[in-house]
Amino acid sequence: MSEYVLEIGDANFAEEVLQSDKPAVVDFWAAWCGPCRMMAPVLEEVARELYGKVKIAKVNIDQNRISAGNYQVMSIPTLVFFKNGSRADTIVGFVSKEQLKKKIEDVFAL
Repeated sequence: MSEYVLEIGDANFAEEVLQSDKPAVVDFWAAWCGPCRMMAPVLEEVARELYGKVKIAKVNIDQNRISAGNYQVMSIPTLVFFKNGSRADTIVGFVSKEQLKKKIEDVFAL
């Protein structure tokens, strides 16, 4: 991945997201998904701009079915917003950088 976007899985999901001291946005994705590939550079830019304020992570649904199932991920990309260890909001489908930043600011009151 990168220094800004974490790649996480079933084994470390709770530690990295639910127990995080920062709000988190988790991108549930798959390598074969076109819109997911379009979402990757958007997430990278937002993660870089909000580094230290918000944790951005990616979960490959093909390799991490437990996490995907726990959050009822039916379509991808699905972005799940976590605050204080709980799901705060969800976006399904591709969104622009501006839309994502606005949602992050609204959900996490940044």
